[in-house]
Amino acid sequence: MTPDEFRKHGHRVVDWIADYYEQLETFPVLSQSAPGSIRAALPAAPPEQGEPFDAVLRDLDDVIMPGITHWQHPSFFAYFPANASGPAILGDLLASGLGVQGMLWATSPAATELETHVLDWLRELLGLPERFRGNGVIQHTASDAVLVALLAALHRASGGRTEHDGVHSGRFTVYTSTQTHSAAEKACRVAGLGSDALRKIDVDPGTQAARPEHLRALIEADVAAGLTPAFVVASVGTTGTGAVDPVREFAEIAHEHGAWLHVDAAWAGVATVCPELRWLNDGVELVDSYGTNPHKWLLTNFDCDAFWVADRAALLGALSILPEFLRNAATESGAVIDYRDWHVPLGRRFRALKLWAVIRWYGAEGLRAHIREHVELAQEFASWVAADERFELVAPHPLSLVTFRLRAGDDATRALMERVNASGQLYLTHTAVNGAVALRFAIGSPQTQRRHVEAAWAALRS
Repeated sequence: MTPDEFRKHGHRVVDWIADYYEQLETFPVLSQSAPGSIRAALPAAPPEQGEPFDAVLRDLDDVIMPGITHWQHPSFFAYFPANASGPAILGDLLASGLGVQGMLWATSPAATELETHVLDWLRELLGLPERFRGNGVIQHTASDAVLVALLAALHRASGGRTEHDGVHSGRFTVYTSTQTHSAAEKACRVAGLGSDALRKIDVDPGTQAARPEHLRALIEADVAAGLTPAFVVASVGTTGTGAVDPVREFAEIAHEHGAWLHVDAAWAGVATVCPELRWLNDGVELVDSYGTNPHKWLLTNFDCDAFWVADRAALLGALSILPEFLRNAATESGAVIDYRDWHVPLGRRFRALKLWAVIRWYGAEGLRAHIREHVELAQEFASWVAADERFELVAPHPLSLVTFRLRAGDDATRALMERVNASGQLYLTHTAVNGAVALRFAIGSPQTQRRHVEAAWAALRS
């Protein structure tokens, strides 16, 4: 494709995306495709000769679009949001156009230095501690952040032996809430500990936050059995209900026993761009690592997890390997960061460009307005739920996630969800709270306005 051809078709692609956002509300939120229907509509064999780009765009409309669940739809209330925005899309396009592979500082100094700098900007915007300055990196997802934090924790707990002897150099244990999603268990498997090394901390039935006294009991039992507590995950905004674990108390217990404390604030962490929500940061100055996802609720399209460590030494000790082909003067001088040592992959995209574009376009004021609008809408939605005798709220809702259910029971609650999702009018998902089925209503799309929340509530009531 020549530059002129790229310009011609690139304009059409940008127009297609702009048209898509203008038409979003005309699509059913949840894809109506049957299993296998997309593959059945595609040719069985790849083309022998090249095809015009017009054919790609035609098939995008005819074949691909019916199989899309529209995450940017204003009535998408499922899971957590996966924000996209114009500045982030354009930043991603610039990164793709530059085609940088930023594994080393030397392979593109701007890719490394912009990432360090934009994460320092984000640290300041979120009110995170000074000890994270210069110690930030963009991971793919919160799950990647949990994994690399666990590897760093094992390095520290073993005195560096895990890099040579593996996890058999000790009997290590990991702790997280019963409400934490699968990241911690998957990290245990990937790291070679196995899921039996994971301990689940009970939660308070009212707040759904993990109980520090149970964490202490679990750790003390493991120490008495000759095991080594290595890693504790505290959640700030659990997947099911948005619960916030007591980070300060967790930090005291973890550090008393030499364990690493990681805070997984994947969804909720970005809310602290608003000063009135910085209570979410209580105790964060004591933690060893922290991760939050701008790609969930801060207008930065997937993938972009912001991860910080208080002391990078254990992280680099766990992940740094220097073969001859990567050696260069800048690296060996110690004057630069080589981000290949901060995560599992060697290669890395120039993700900082899209986050940089978002922060510059919206500014702190625009980011705060984005979060505040969704929090206010969620509080209003919760008030409607509370006022309807057929429904009940089942967990606190200080941010933009409301968890509720029908008083008629699990079957009725599940049936309600299936009916509204099948209608195409909105999309929401479920969880279990104290053993009962509950619905999750997560507001987060930049397109969502009060009228969309009102329409969702009308659909649920009817």
